[in-house]
Amino acid sequence: MIETFTYINADFPWFFATFSFIFGAITGSFLNVCIYRIPAERSVVFPGSTCACGKPIAWYNNIPILSWFILRGRAPCCGERFSVRYPAIEMLTGLLFYVSWIMHPPVVAIIGCLFIAFLICSTFIDLDHMIIPDRFSIGGMVLGVVLSILFPSLQGVEGMPIMENVESGVRSITGALIGAGLVYWIAVLGEIVFRKPAMGEGDVKFVGFIGAFCGWQGAVFAMFGGAFIGSVVLLPLLLLSRIFGWKQEASESEDTVAFGSQVPFGPMLAVGGLIYFLGFDRYVDAYFADFVASFFG
Repeated sequence: MIETFTYINADFPWFFATFSFIFGAITGSFLNVCIYRIPAERSVVFPGSTCACGKPIAWYNNIPILSWFILRGRAPCCGERFSVRYPAIEMLTGLLFYVSWIMHPPVVAIIGCLFIAFLICSTFIDLDHMIIPDRFSIGGMVLGVVLSILFPSLQGVEGMPIMENVESGVRSITGALIGAGLVYWIAVLGEIVFRKPAMGEGDVKFVGFIGAFCGWQGAVFAMFGGAFIGSVVLLPLLLLSRIFGWKQEASESEDTVAFGSQVPFGPMLAVGGLIYFLGFDRYVDAYFADFVASFFG
């Protein structure tokens, strides 16, 4: 079976690459359910997908990406509009799964798809509710360590059996500890300087999760790369919101935050971790290797 897979992948590389996109789009459809239901503490399995009016959505009206365009963004049962974010998340997940497949060996690419799914769910839940559920941060951290032990290639470790598993596991645990510890102390110092919480506990655990999959280099890059991305993307948005008065009043019945009052940092950490995992790791790792060599050499 492995030989057949290797043959198909070598002679028809487009086959599994295309499948990775399709599988990603299907996964994105499920992630939409998770993003909506997990913060509400509802089952992501039962009941099946339903319209806002309560009627079940037929399978042929629930085809990832395509259904939104075929239905022109309206529910066929009641005509209610549904957000363009649904097909956008499906498209995003499909594209990221595709990039993961073409950038990494098959085993690492498949594990990477799980990592990407956790990042996407955490990002949009944090954007909506200013929280990162522990099942993605702590659960993802534990999962990253276990997968690193079972599949040393995730941490780029090669060597003798058992020894490579141990080394990979140590790298994963080190990444989780350094990532979480770094953000924790930055948060503590920030609170001392600014006299108010600089980052939430969810961000601390979330960087630990990234470190468990990407090692300490990935965790450090996610932290500082995320801060840079936040400065480039969010500061102009906040400035524009002040100039044009783009503000949302927080509803008493919803767990939302007025635009401009607080900024979720989780999405920026996720983007930093994603950039590292999808190809930037070679440059970051080379930089840290040169830095360590020059500092200790």
